[in-house]
Amino acid sequence: MANIKGQMKRNLTNEKRRLANASFKSGLKTAIKNVETSAAANDKSAATSNLSIAFQKLDKSVTKGIHHKNYVARQKSRLSKLVDSL
Repeated sequence: MANIKGQMKRNLTNEKRRLANASFKSGLKTAIKNVETSAAANDKSAATSNLSIAFQKLDKSVTKGIHHKNYVARQKSRLSKLVDSL
């Protein structure tokens, strides 16, 4: 444990951000999974609506600095191909 007061405060902030980022990542994974399951069920309308939600979350993760832009671009491309194949 840190003895410096500023570092103790920073540790609390880091823990809050870690929990917030973990929650965001979990929601993102759920959004991606929703697209994949609706595509597997051949439900194009549900897949496209879930795709737009997933795109919003992916774009937000880049803005927040949670994911790298190349990861997001790869996921968006993969999901778009999946929905377009329906």
